[in-house]
Amino acid sequence: MPQNNRTLKGVLGGLVGLVGLSLVAGVLVSATVTPAIAMTGLAGSAAIDLFEDLPNDFQPDAPMEPTTIWASNADGTPSKLASFYDQNRIPVTYEQVAPILYDSILSSEDKSFYEHGGINIGATAKALIDYAKGTSSRGASTISQQYVKNVLVQRCEKNTSPSEENYAEKLQDCWNQATNASGADGMKRKLQEMRYAIQVEKDFSKNDILLGYLNLANFGGTTYGIEAASRYYFNTSAAALTINQAATLAGMVQNPNSYRIDRPEGSMTDTEGNAINSRADGYAETLVRRNYVLQRLLDDGKITQEQYDATYAEPITPVITPATQGCAEAGKSAYFCQYVKSIIQNDEAFGKDAAERRDTLQRGGLDIYTTLNLDMQRTAIETMVDNVPAAKEGINVGAVGVQVEAGTGRILALTQNTDFNETSNAAPGSGLSAQVYAADVNHGSSTGFNVGSTYKLFTLLDWLEKGHSVNEVLDGKLKTFTPFTICGDTVPNSAKINNSGKVSGYTGTVMKFTSASLNTGYLAMAQQLDLCDINKMAERLGVTLGNGKPVTTDNFPGDVIGSKAIAPLSMASAYATVANKGIYCPPRAIDRIVKQDGTEMGLPASTCEQVISPEVAATAAYALRGVMYGGTGGAANPGDGVPVIGKTGTHEATQTMMIESSSKVTTAVWVGNASGNASLRAHGLSSKRFYIAEDMQRAANRIFGGDSFPEPDRNLTRQVLKDLPDVVGKTIADATATLENAGFTVAVGPPVDSNLGTDLVAAQSPGAGKVAGGVTVTISPSNGQGTTVPNVVGQKASKAQADLASAGLSNITWDASCAQPNADVESTTPAAGTATNRSAVISVVCKAAEGNGNGNDG
Repeated sequence: MPQNNRTLKGVLGGLVGLVGLSLVAGVLVSATVTPAIAMTGLAGSAAIDLFEDLPNDFQPDAPMEPTTIWASNADGTPSKLASFYDQNRIPVTYEQVAPILYDSILSSEDKSFYEHGGINIGATAKALIDYAKGTSSRGASTISQQYVKNVLVQRCEKNTSPSEENYAEKLQDCWNQATNASGADGMKRKLQEMRYAIQVEKDFSKNDILLGYLNLANFGGTTYGIEAASRYYFNTSAAALTINQAATLAGMVQNPNSYRIDRPEGSMTDTEGNAINSRADGYAETLVRRNYVLQRLLDDGKITQEQYDATYAEPITPVITPATQGCAEAGKSAYFCQYVKSIIQNDEAFGKDAAERRDTLQRGGLDIYTTLNLDMQRTAIETMVDNVPAAKEGINVGAVGVQVEAGTGRILALTQNTDFNETSNAAPGSGLSAQVYAADVNHGSSTGFNVGSTYKLFTLLDWLEKGHSVNEVLDGKLKTFTPFTICGDTVPNSAKINNSGKVSGYTGTVMKFTSASLNTGYLAMAQQLDLCDINKMAERLGVTLGNGKPVTTDNFPGDVIGSKAIAPLSMASAYATVANKGIYCPPRAIDRIVKQDGTEMGLPASTCEQVISPEVAATAAYALRGVMYGGTGGAANPGDGVPVIGKTGTHEATQTMMIESSSKVTTAVWVGNASGNASLRAHGLSSKRFYIAEDMQRAANRIFGGDSFPEPDRNLTRQVLKDLPDVVGKTIADATATLENAGFTVAVGPPVDSNLGTDLVAAQSPGAGKVAGGVTVTISPSNGQGTTVPNVVGQKASKAQADLASAGLSNITWDASCAQPNADVESTTPAAGTATNRSAVISVVCKAAEGNGNGNDG
């Protein structure tokens, strides 16, 4: 009856002895290679049907390949930064491999490769018998079969992640499953391999199979493919291999980890456990294998006797050139590389979980083309090296320079003073770090730094958005500012915040406060706003705390002057928003990603958004321009004709920032304590931010240029005057309430001479009328010991003297002019209406009466 339902194991198990196995082998090989001569008979037909029923839908998967990160040169051509891999493989085309290597592989592994249909008939029959015995017969496998086996091993390995438990054992299982050589399971594997090999021969050209095998094959350790092997073992390319090198590599593929020549201490051990195949013995075992390949080349006429003799006499001389991987390969651009790496590791666009994203990076064979502009990056690196050392005694110094394109968010340069260290256990102050100081905890493990007065940007923007003017006058004199509004609640404040250099402050405009970075001026502004709104403004411009939490997590008066720890890159993007007319573009480091098949991979979502109005942005830029032209940031102005805006920032004596921007590119520089609180000034570092920022912005201006910023909004630059009420004669309490309700700050001066009651206001300065908003009004109470100078102007001397005496003023001096007949009083000092002490001297000046007394005025 038909045997269609019998299993392979059952069929083979039913055959008797080696003769039966041999017969099956002959039948199967004949049936697959030359169907016309297939044997007839029930047993043969059943075997043929069984073979034909094996799966034949073999499609080689893309192999594991390194992922490469690229930057752009000045001419736009890509330049490699770093690569990542589990298997170091560099695929090449057929023409990129030396013919001698092809000859070496074919002569030693599969002499009849171009003649057979995927299977070597005689050798396969012998192999099936050997498999039945439980012995190995590797020589039976054709290149096509070896290619199939390697594809299957690779497929299994790709489905095994280093994040899994027992990873090494699982990798070994992948190899065992593809090379099992014992009993019925080994027979089944061999037959399936044969079936696939025949299908591969139908679907691909011989050259494609041979190249696929060479690109896939392991050459020991993590070195895969002929190009990576050529570079690693001999520091050359596959196209430039010599006969000696080609024969050595061709010999190694039979047992790559045993025949390795990168282990001078030995890659094998003898029966007594002694190391062999070492530099000391001239890599003896590999040499034997190389010589075998040379003999086969000679026998096949691929090399001459002269070539054979000369090469046979040569030793194996490896030039081991380890392939580097990881961001350390990027040198001084390693921190940008690490930022890109963090994107791959964290974004679900590259895998549903951490393990999958890790495999995408290490095995995906991606070409990641980044935003890094190497021309600008070189300038950034050079100025950083010139200004801030990697390490300095007495301080754990850190420094960052980062640049973003205002209209796109593309990160164009990112440099750091420290030397990159792949691990995070470098000692503070050692000059080594794995942290990306420019970024937050999710993009390089840093948690940000106190940004100082650069944070005043968000008070300025909220001020303008609420309709206030940059020309509004406020009282910015040093004092304890209280209360503040926090999320709608009025909250008292008892902390006095000083200005830089301990200056006392002054009454001035927002323009002046910004240019001079006056803390007390900005606190006066914040008192008229809500601190929560200020921090919400920062959030709208993409700012988070360096630890990843929202900046609105806590709200304190100190936020106004930059007490929060924030990533410099985050602040750069906020200022770029102002330069970009209020449009925020999230920072991005990747332009495009090309997959192994040449198609492009979708990038993480990134959308530019209008977060503040163009009018507010233009007016903020107008105020920030004053910082760079005559203000605190002037030292960082490149002075190259490209308009720039900017802001300085200092936190205590330990952290400094300088952010400046053209209309095209924003530069942010931080110099400070990576940890600790050492004085920057004491270590000669307090001004370094200016020099670094100036050099970096000049490079950006040279490449990208810059336009004039839009004109500020007329309403937001208007002069603001307020009505100051008259409070003379009111009680101190009533006067204070009246003035504060009108939006003025009140100061009570010392008592002055007045005849008013001692609890009443005798004088105010400035006097009632139109004044600039925000001025401080000084009210002076009466001391009750004074009087008011009466108005005696125009009176005769006698009448004036009587009126002055009636007011209690007796200490009067008369000018000689008052002695003239009919003289009238012209003025008094103090003037009429002046409050004065009763004992005060009153000086009187007179003038002659008009006319001559006879009625003729002519």
